[in-house]
Amino acid sequence: MEGPESKSNGTGDNSKAFGSLHEKVQRWIWKQGWQELRDIQEASIPVLLKGEQDLIIAAGTASGKTEAAFLPIVSSIASASESVGFKAIYVSPLRALINDQFGRLETLCEELGIPVVKWHGDVSAATKERARRHPDGILLITPESVEAILVRRGSEAKRLFQGLRYIVIDELHAFFSSPRGKQLQSLLNRIETVIGKRVPRVGLSATLADMRFSAKFLRPLDPDSVIICEAGAGNQELRLQVRGYLEPKSVRVEAKNAEEESQGRGEGTDAAVDSLIAGHLFSTLRGKRSLIFAGARNRVELYAAKLKEMTEDVNVPEEFFAHHGSLSLEYRSEAERRMKDESRPASIVCTTTLELGIDIGHIESVAQLGPGHTVSGMRQRLGRSGRRPGQPSIMRIYVRESEFDEKSHPLDGLRRETFQAIAMVNLMLAKWNEPAAQGSLNLSTLVHQVLALIAQYGGVTAKEAWGMLGESRVFDAVSVDVFKQVLRRMADKSVLLLEQAPDGTLLPGSMGEKLIEVRDFYAVFLTPEEYKVVTDRGRTLGSLPLEIMFQVGQLIIFGGRRWKILDINTGRKEILVAPAHGGKPPKFGGDATPPADEVVAEMRRTYESMAVPAFLDSAAISFVKEGRETFDLLGLRRNLHCYHGDSVLLFPWVGPASQEAFLLALTDDQLEPTPMGLAIAVKAEHEERMVASVQRLSEANPPDALKLAALVAEKEREKYDWALGDELLCLGIAARLNVAAVPTIAASLRDSFAGKH
Repeated sequence: MEGPESKSNGTGDNSKAFGSLHEKVQRWIWKQGWQELRDIQEASIPVLLKGEQDLIIAAGTASGKTEAAFLPIVSSIASASESVGFKAIYVSPLRALINDQFGRLETLCEELGIPVVKWHGDVSAATKERARRHPDGILLITPESVEAILVRRGSEAKRLFQGLRYIVIDELHAFFSSPRGKQLQSLLNRIETVIGKRVPRVGLSATLADMRFSAKFLRPLDPDSVIICEAGAGNQELRLQVRGYLEPKSVRVEAKNAEEESQGRGEGTDAAVDSLIAGHLFSTLRGKRSLIFAGARNRVELYAAKLKEMTEDVNVPEEFFAHHGSLSLEYRSEAERRMKDESRPASIVCTTTLELGIDIGHIESVAQLGPGHTVSGMRQRLGRSGRRPGQPSIMRIYVRESEFDEKSHPLDGLRRETFQAIAMVNLMLAKWNEPAAQGSLNLSTLVHQVLALIAQYGGVTAKEAWGMLGESRVFDAVSVDVFKQVLRRMADKSVLLLEQAPDGTLLPGSMGEKLIEVRDFYAVFLTPEEYKVVTDRGRTLGSLPLEIMFQVGQLIIFGGRRWKILDINTGRKEILVAPAHGGKPPKFGGDATPPADEVVAEMRRTYESMAVPAFLDSAAISFVKEGRETFDLLGLRRNLHCYHGDSVLLFPWVGPASQEAFLLALTDDQLEPTPMGLAIAVKAEHEERMVASVQRLSEANPPDALKLAALVAEKEREKYDWALGDELLCLGIAARLNVAAVPTIAASLRDSFAGKH
């Protein structure tokens, strides 16, 4: 766990909080060599020792949040009278974080005789069975495993949790605006319903934007009762650099031809820039301890392979490793163990798997390829480095831009990646975080939770289900009428997820029974079918998603190494591979997420400014100059539109929810708009109709969200959307659209075409 810095002699000399802790906890603190508690711990300990109120502990990475929660929790458990059941639950979004915290909490708890139990998919059935028979101490668990306990052991839930005194949710922000977040809120309420008492909830996070929203998430029915313990800003030195790399057109054309020759399975159209960036990473990070956030899994594999090849070229020991969710636990753990061995240099190329607070030892610096998706994620990553007293936090952000000439698209000339990186760094330094999305109905998760309740209790009435899911304010945006509509849809003959007994009890239908029995049921998010990747020597490397079209003889990169596919067994869902060298492996991974409204607004302010940030290298400075020149040449300092070829480009300068609503409003007017990130393209031949459309939209009330939602071609986005039907899907999409922004966007564009800007 994260210990406080040494500042004075005598931990308990001036600390009321220290003196209130259990004697053995005090002794443990002395053994750690701590000389005082941090402010966040001083504030949290008395609140949690009372054991009456919910608490949010908001403090930066390595600030001692974990101790702020568990020093008083362990003291309280040790001082309490004996009772049956787990005494505290620690809920984490990641198994790896559970594994990490397990060792830390075990050290704290062993002297007090408090059991610490981890429970997730990688834990043996025998370990879980022992904990089920003799529940006690602290349970470390994922939301999916809590769901599995309630669904499979519903009759035992009261015995398992009746002694519960605290529930701790780590990385609270990671659950916001996601299906897992709604599931977690429902699980917390279901546990309290089973045991018939309110259990204090403790949320931990380093990146909370809105404390009011956070409190409402933690305790939906009573957010005003949640106490906030927020650490003040530190004065740690930050070292930031945005590095620019130019991709020549000639290289892109050659690479594209090579890719076509390999039937789309090349390393990408920017291999030369990848090599340059990898070369700088190698020369800068070799011999050090670093994290390299590469984005999607394909980028992780590509860069891990390039860095490994560079170490082989200079005949030095391997020190660059891959880490992402498709790699096996063994492979990931091996990389984590190497990072913890501070006697040797090591760096990990990863996705977001190491963004959260998993302990992998001392990190000297962080690298990020591209601007990233969120400011909060950037802050979380920066906080992984420089945790030791007197050492700075270091981050290098690598951006790439295409060579630009008179034939290029204007958006290339705006140097969007560079300006997004600058905007996100500016907002991070201003201590801004993305607010959580609000208003979503989460109907897919609602379908899941109705089935989960039925499985947990062996059947529930519609009134009972509404009480636990609706009146509890878990699904706060869902009305009684919509809830009834969801139940009717679930019982429809085309769905068969539930049926109603003569006495009104809701029971699983034929399809519902099948779903509940599947192991995948406990997760509310979509998981693509995957094939295990196994070597010719029998070692499991991890898994790959089924949507990739694999062929025998094909080359892939996995675990930072090159492999040749020897066989594909569809029955066992296995891909047999052997080590290989050279070749052009396929990519795999996800799409980028557009930035939030405030990021887009900060990008615009950066275009309009004359200032050159001090954290740019010479290439990035050139990109800023070119981007601003293009911005002015396009007239975007005065207007919100410009022309390119046969298109009119509209620049509404808004985030995804507002832009999607405006796009659909234009689509409703038969204008065939094309989203292009910062801009929306409309055919120049439709300009007159488009101007008339924005004029009308600017003068009208916000458009009907349901009507716009009906225009969306692919409505199924979440796991149980298939069961909802078009009407409910439209309701869900409509709730996500920011139609209120449409008249304002239209008015600004109207003025732009009228020359009023």
